[in-house]
Formats: sequence, C-alpha cells, structure tokens
Amino acid sequence: MADVFVAVLVIHLHFPESGSLKGKRRELSSLKAQLHGRHGASVAEVAHQDTWQRSTVVAALCSGSVAHVRDHADHVERWLDERFSQDVRVERTIASLTDMGG
Repeated sequence: MADVFVAVLVIHLHFPESGSLKGKRRELSSLKAQLHGRHGASVAEVAHQDTWQRSTVVAALCSGSVAHVRDHADHVERWLDERFSQDVRVERTIASLTDMGG
C-alpha cells in the first residue's frame, strides 16, 4: 500500500473586532465552512470556545504525496494570512501514516 501523508494545521486566531461570542462564532463558522468547502480540510474548534476574541482550530489535510500535502498546506496558510493578516498564527505538522504507526 502506498503511504498516506497528513498535514495538521493548528490555527490560533484573534478576533479583535468581535464584541461577543455571537460575533466570534459567526466569523468562525464562515472560516470553518470555507476551510472545508474550498480547501477540503477536516476542521474542528479545539480551544477557547467560550472566549469571544480567541479561538484555536485544527485543520487536517491528506494526500498520497508529501509534496502535494505540503503545497496544499502552504496554500491554506497563505489564504489564512490574506484573510486574517496579523490575527492568525499557524503551527504545521506533516506526518506519514507510517510515522504514526499505521
């Protein structure tokens, strides 16, 4: 079986204009939908659910090629930078299924 590669992006977001949880959730809902719909990522909010100006989201991308998953992750990071400029920080990990013990 060919190896599978996964990019995990831990996305730390700041919503300086948000004055409520409702405002943050509206922005976050749009972001998650676009990450999934436009970029094919699996997405989950993993921290700061009850904080109105912060959020941590994890997005996962997978491919049969490390080069393709790396390029895809680069594209997602550029898109996030364009959308949030200074209000986003991304941590990236790329691993193969073999690396993960699969």
